[in-house]
Amino acid sequence: MLDKQQGARLANLWDEAKPAGMSEPERLLYRSNLLGSDKRITNYGGGNTSAKVMQKDPLTGETVEVLWVKGSGGDVGTIKMDGFATLYMDKLNALKGIYRGVEFEDEMVGYLPHCTFNLNPRAASIDTPLHAYVPKAHVDHMHPDAIIAIAASKNSRELTQKIFGDEIGWLPWKRPGYELGLWLEKFCLENPKARGVVLESHGLFTWGDTAKEAYETTIEIINRAIAWFEAENTAPAFGGPVKPVLEASERVAIAKRLMPIIRGLISADEKKVGHFDDSQAVLDFVTSKELKPLAALGTSCPDHFLRTKIRPLVIDFDPAQPDVEQTLAGLPAAIAAYRADYAGYYERCQHADSPAMRDPNAVVYLIPGVGMITFAKDKATARISGEFYVNAINVMRGASGVSTYVGLPEQEAFDIEYWLLEEAKLQRMPKPKSLAGRIALVTGGAGGIGKATADRLMQEGACVVLADIDETALEAARGELAGRYGKDFVRSVNMNVTSEAAVESGFGDTLLAFGGLDILVSNAGLASSAAVEDTTLTLWNKNMDILATGYFLVSREAFRIFRSQKAGGNIVFVASKNGLAASPGASAYCTAKAAEIHLARCLALEGASAQIRVNVVNPDAVLRGSKIWSGEWKEQRAAAYKMDVDELEAHYRERSMLKLSVFPEDIAEAVYFLASDMSAKSTGNIVNVDAGNAQSFTR
Repeated sequence: MLDKQQGARLANLWDEAKPAGMSEPERLLYRSNLLGSDKRITNYGGGNTSAKVMQKDPLTGETVEVLWVKGSGGDVGTIKMDGFATLYMDKLNALKGIYRGVEFEDEMVGYLPHCTFNLNPRAASIDTPLHAYVPKAHVDHMHPDAIIAIAASKNSRELTQKIFGDEIGWLPWKRPGYELGLWLEKFCLENPKARGVVLESHGLFTWGDTAKEAYETTIEIINRAIAWFEAENTAPAFGGPVKPVLEASERVAIAKRLMPIIRGLISADEKKVGHFDDSQAVLDFVTSKELKPLAALGTSCPDHFLRTKIRPLVIDFDPAQPDVEQTLAGLPAAIAAYRADYAGYYERCQHADSPAMRDPNAVVYLIPGVGMITFAKDKATARISGEFYVNAINVMRGASGVSTYVGLPEQEAFDIEYWLLEEAKLQRMPKPKSLAGRIALVTGGAGGIGKATADRLMQEGACVVLADIDETALEAARGELAGRYGKDFVRSVNMNVTSEAAVESGFGDTLLAFGGLDILVSNAGLASSAAVEDTTLTLWNKNMDILATGYFLVSREAFRIFRSQKAGGNIVFVASKNGLAASPGASAYCTAKAAEIHLARCLALEGASAQIRVNVVNPDAVLRGSKIWSGEWKEQRAAAYKMDVDELEAHYRERSMLKLSVFPEDIAEAVYFLASDMSAKSTGNIVNVDAGNAQSFTR
């Protein structure tokens, strides 16, 4: 049977009032965003929409027909007006006169820029001819699970006819491109009453004379397919379960164990970020009788395939007799075997002009009774790859329940994956940022230095986990950074660094969120001031607990992860000038900070053989934005120096050799330097960011 989400009908979200005063391109945008808002219609980046619009030619002043179509690399759910390519229809039609046949169809992409209307810089996608040559004003091309389940069935043509009659036609598999555009035109001309067409192993095309008609046709056709499967697909999913589903806590615990090990094994050439999914659709699949044979067939829809690779890797794990250690021990051989199999696939299918073999590691990892892990170059891509494979699971569920599921033939899959046009698109992608694929945990992440450090790391592409005990400030910091860089790139954990259990839990949450760890910025802190005779044991222990024991606990946990990943690691301590230079009335604080610095030196010695680097940044007097300086510490230091609180910042500035104030962003810059490959040959070092203080010179 279909799961609840798959079986539920799509809602008609068209609101007559909203598009009433819109232009035709604006109605196209409205329609596109509605369609892209539901993953059952199409996944992120998948599908396409278009409208043929009469507009004034800016050069001649004449009214001409213009194709508005989603541009290359866009997403219909989040697209804006500048995401559409615009092309002259008369020029697109003129391309038919220079088309040399199917063997040369790829060269037609090079002619699309010559058809650009109004100097639009948005590149047209390879799907452009598919929309241009359908003789209807509004065209939708979607990848709904329920339709692809029909398209990926062995008897897909028969099923299409049975479900839709003559309203929806059927075309055999053809890779998207110019030739398929001509096929669609021919179908429409020969079947003028048809409202759409199912493309074998691919998806759905629908159309209409108005934006509303096209949208409502798309929703109606998908709902009819959902209803048909709901009535017909009543057998147990994937042949029924043959393995138990572990409890949620057990699934999470196993994922936390597996993810850093897998990540370490597949990140030799490029750091990867992970995503875990144990949704019901995934669990139904990974506990089923048909898991291995269906997984081996791979996906059918080209969009699914490009995101999830030729096939997933099914991890050898028995939830009926769980032995995680045995599974971990078998991972290196399993991953090596997958790489060898992928290399064989490349060798069998490559052409003389094929691009060099890309990363041979799996994207999707299926664990019986536990769930699915996906790894990709960043968190968003890993998550989206998982979503695509869930779509593929839904497709296999539907197709295998009413017919025989058919994946893409191996050669067709290769020709899409290593398509020269796809390679050209990859080559145009911007160079990865310096910390792309890196995962960082920042303690004291809600404070001034912590948040500024997280911001700096995220600027360079890192995923960051903010750890702090101040839940209100923590959520505010997470929200601020998520708004700036995207919610995929930041998580938060409530962590008391003096608690072993809290530290272990916080690092475990980091593993589950992103799959591993590369950078620890140990920054949690406090400050206290008291003459030694007035320093209570409670105050002394509080400083030692947070500034020495806390740094030890988080470092120990980071070391454990780094060693399990076997891919090196990076720790940066945010200590203090006071760790090197004594200060009056602060013996507990200064001693604890000195302990931090010496701990870092010890860890640098221990970690070097495993390529774990440990370095220190020593700030001084970072008053602005600091949680420490907003409390009693500021008043205490002012009292120690016998001055007003308002005079303190100027005092520190004038005391420095450079006569400059030090800000959180200055500390963040130093942390970034030590966390990045710019300092790849540095460990055991101290970088003072104190505007110059001779007492804290390290040599």
